Amino acid sequence: MASTLEKFIHSLDPRALPRVLQIQSGIYFQGSIYEMFGNECCLSTGEVIKVIGFKIKKLIASICENNEESQFSAKVELPLNFPGLYKVMADKTPYLSIEEITRKVSIGPTRFGHPCFFCPEDIKLANLTIKHGEQITFNSVEEVNGTMAVNCGVVRNNRSHSFTFPLSQEGKFYECEDDQIYTLKEIAEWKIPKSRNRIVKLSNTLHMWEASNPLPENFDGCLTLTPVYEVQAVMKFRKDIVHILSDLDVEVKDITDCYDISSFLQPLSLEDVFERTSKEFPMVAEIMEGPQGSQKPYNLLCTGKEIVIYKKYQAKRVLASEIRSDFPKRHFLIPMSYKGKFKRRPREFPTAYDLEIARSEKEQLHVVATKAFDSPHRELFSVSVGDQFLVQQCQTSEVLYEGRKKVVDVLACEQILSDTYKKVLLPMYMEGGFVEVIHDKKRYQLSEICKEFRLPFNVKVSVRDLSIRDDVLAAVPGLQLEEEITDSYLLISSVSSPVDSWEIPVYRLNMSVHLLSKNVQTVVPPATKTTVEEISEEQYYMVRRYENQTLYPPPRPPKKPTMLSPNTLFAVPTQMASDVLQAPKNFCEEATKKFCSNQAADVSELQVSCQKDLMHHEKGKDVTRTATLVETSVIKGLTNKALGKFEREKELKECNYDYVDENIVENIRKVFQDTTVQNKNVVSEEKSDICSRLRLKIAMGQILPLFHMVSHALLH
Repeated sequence: MASTLEKFIHSLDPRALPRVLQIQSGIYFQGSIYEMFGNECCLSTGEVIKVIGFKIKKLIASICENNEESQFSAKVELPLNFPGLYKVMADKTPYLSIEEITRKVSIGPTRFGHPCFFCPEDIKLANLTIKHGEQITFNSVEEVNGTMAVNCGVVRNNRSHSFTFPLSQEGKFYECEDDQIYTLKEIAEWKIPKSRNRIVKLSNTLHMWEASNPLPENFDGCLTLTPVYEVQAVMKFRKDIVHILSDLDVEVKDITDCYDISSFLQPLSLEDVFERTSKEFPMVAEIMEGPQGSQKPYNLLCTGKEIVIYKKYQAKRVLASEIRSDFPKRHFLIPMSYKGKFKRRPREFPTAYDLEIARSEKEQLHVVATKAFDSPHRELFSVSVGDQFLVQQCQTSEVLYEGRKKVVDVLACEQILSDTYKKVLLPMYMEGGFVEVIHDKKRYQLSEICKEFRLPFNVKVSVRDLSIRDDVLAAVPGLQLEEEITDSYLLISSVSSPVDSWEIPVYRLNMSVHLLSKNVQTVVPPATKTTVEEISEEQYYMVRRYENQTLYPPPRPPKKPTMLSPNTLFAVPTQMASDVLQAPKNFCEEATKKFCSNQAADVSELQVSCQKDLMHHEKGKDVTRTATLVETSVIKGLTNKALGKFEREKELKECNYDYVDENIVENIRKVFQDTTVQNKNVVSEEKSDICSRLRLKIAMGQILPLFHMVSHALLH
């Protein structure tokens, strides 16, 4: 039975690919144009194509009124990279079986692929009863005892209970409300069910769109998203892969069951090639669709070129990122065969806990403080900007807290003074700032760094790799070597000129080939060329998904109560100050940031000074540090003043309180006034409604007394 291409693709299960289609009613674009913007636009009646894949290319958005689409709704076209964050509205139409859910909803290993449903009736299983209205999380689809089933879970009393649903399980399953926000690309990949549209609400607009905004000005309503797919297909007498938009006006008929599918070329992705057994290598292949990119070897892998694939294997890479304060940063994967040499660069440590992680038995870690810290306990050391320390070891110490002795984790250090060392203890939760002082001038190979030091590690290329024509790392002012990873690669070379061989990544290169029945002339691959791979931000985070879980500093204990300042306006709960008013978590940190940034701006001069201090002490010379002491005492005074103004806390039995600066209240008043200006014709009833909504927003998890005080101040 014939149907439109759009209807067929919208209902097609990806697991049923490939499918052979015959064009029942073709389309011919006026003129001799067969392709527009990379997509096929001419398909003749009777032509046969094999669909090998499809993905969402763009979205057609209809503006909703009252969360419902009207036939008169304005429609706009949105690309997947359109900026903004969106909330997914739950679909009110139920799914009638688990099989329908698995066929239409994306279920996968990432956090996006765990949809949640509820059933209005109880479901009795062998060892568990799912109560009506209980949220069920769908985690994965796999075979259990020869039958396909869905691994699910429910949470009761903070405990997770796992169970499986067979695909044959029937019932009405409704989507649960989703409180997360997503980009359009994430919604397109994970949140649009097959054969259904998706209603989303614009949650936050990101003002980064250079072209004209297709949405109405100040739009904050709902949109109904309809996907337009890009179909990848193989045609009978062509060796390349064609791309067809699903909204092309053609009718098709599925003839897979009565057609010899082997008569088409069989395109293989690099993943498909990698899954072949090692005995099948080496092999000759022709590129059907080459990758995009200007760096070698990607610029050599053009469509129609024949290559030899020698072997598949796992290889180590070092993930590195450019050291810079602003974004975007560049990211690289450096092979162990890289022949350049590196010099060390100072590392920065935000907490004392990071010093403990970076501590090494081979050399003593020497750091200088770039941020002041006032210890809440007499037994622990207060740090001033410019203080120098040699890190020793982690240990425990007793401190006096509210009249009781308490054991806390501390970092034992030696403070470097003008003519002596002083043993001090720093709390592990200390929010400070330290910069490493480098005494090592040696040049290291990449393999030596990975063997002798603990990553992350800061370096700079001092001698570039001469075997690479354009070494991209040589131009980077600083690199942080983050971690070693193991990735999958194929070793290839050109059939026509097998002078060099190249490593190409399997999972980061979008490339299709088909195998040729040719004998490989040379079984032994030629010399492998070293390539430093520059990866995108998205690829970087895909690589980092598999990193080991990092350890985080222990929580900071509550501070000792202090006397209240007469200038204090009013107390607000800590959570409200951070969540609703968006105040800084640590006012002292914000107050000292400006000063500390000036200190850190010329870190090289500070290093030289620190190194001289250490050398003079080792030689037994008296070095006066009067200026430094004056400077640090002034800084310490400023810090204490900032602490007194911004960071006083009063610990009560019910809850802890912080104190809000006058600027915070002024910001609230400004927002309220801006709202009043925009709605200057609003009557008093509408103003009351605004206040009610503000009260509701603040009251979510907050304390109502603050709202009464703020609203009273604003209205009067």
